[in-house]
Amino acid sequence: MDVPLWAWAAVVAAILAFLAVDLFVFHRDAHEVSIREAAVTSAIWVSLGLGFSVVIALTWGGTAAGEYLAGYLIEKSLSVDNIFVFALLLSYFAVPPAYQHRVLFWGVLGALVMRALFIAAGATLLETFHWTIYVFGGFLVLTGIKMARHRGGEVHPERNPVLRGLRRFVPITAEYRGQRFFVKEGVKRYATPMLAVLVAVETTDVLFAVDSIPAIFAVTKEPFLVFTSNAFAILGLRALYFLLAGMMSRFVYLKLGLAAVLVFVGAKMLLTDVYHVPVWASLLVIAALLAASVYASLRATSRSEKVPDDALPG
Repeated sequence: MDVPLWAWAAVVAAILAFLAVDLFVFHRDAHEVSIREAAVTSAIWVSLGLGFSVVIALTWGGTAAGEYLAGYLIEKSLSVDNIFVFALLLSYFAVPPAYQHRVLFWGVLGALVMRALFIAAGATLLETFHWTIYVFGGFLVLTGIKMARHRGGEVHPERNPVLRGLRRFVPITAEYRGQRFFVKEGVKRYATPMLAVLVAVETTDVLFAVDSIPAIFAVTKEPFLVFTSNAFAILGLRALYFLLAGMMSRFVYLKLGLAAVLVFVGAKMLLTDVYHVPVWASLLVIAALLAASVYASLRATSRSEKVPDDALPG
């Protein structure tokens, strides 16, 4: 798959344009994002992500489009796990609802830059040292097993060494000052708690990238497809957060589904020199695992929400 430099430039320019419109047009003024707004925005981002697969299919063929879709589905599903952690972080720092979008916006922008660096490093390693594919595969299998065994949701920002360093060397105001990350009081400049939240979000996302980037390399080795599938999935992360944050308690089996996906793609990498799993089969397995976990979760939680017979008035 030969990707010209202008295609990279066009994609990056489009992503920056989307982000600029989102920040300076739709969210120029701080406001609490409603469920309806989040649903519409999320639908737009998903449409853009799926629409780009059509562009790939018309330009580079169906196989490339299938690989893109598999990568997009993996990153989108793992993003749901990000949402749960982001909800805990925003609650921990008591971020006012009106300011949450601004933190997540800059968090997403930083995540795109970080993912690009991870993808470049991963592609170089796989191209130079073939054996690293077994390292990535083994890591994903172990990560999936660990995720399945430890499904509890806790965050400990106070243990974050980067955040501790920020608090040690940078003076931070006690209260939020609107959406600003820095304020000037007299002749001295201070950071606000918004910066601390952003640091916590960015450093946490690095840990998620360590899982998701190798997982996408399991379905495609083409850096352009890895980056674009990752980018379009992440672009909708903020809208998905405001849509699903209050419903995360209902997805009780989702982590098991995500764990199964990681184990599957890890095993696929480990068997790469023995058997090549077709792209369509990867898509089918990943979609089936996620759909089963979501269905089981909603069925279990809806059953538990029903009022027991003995609780009804006699």
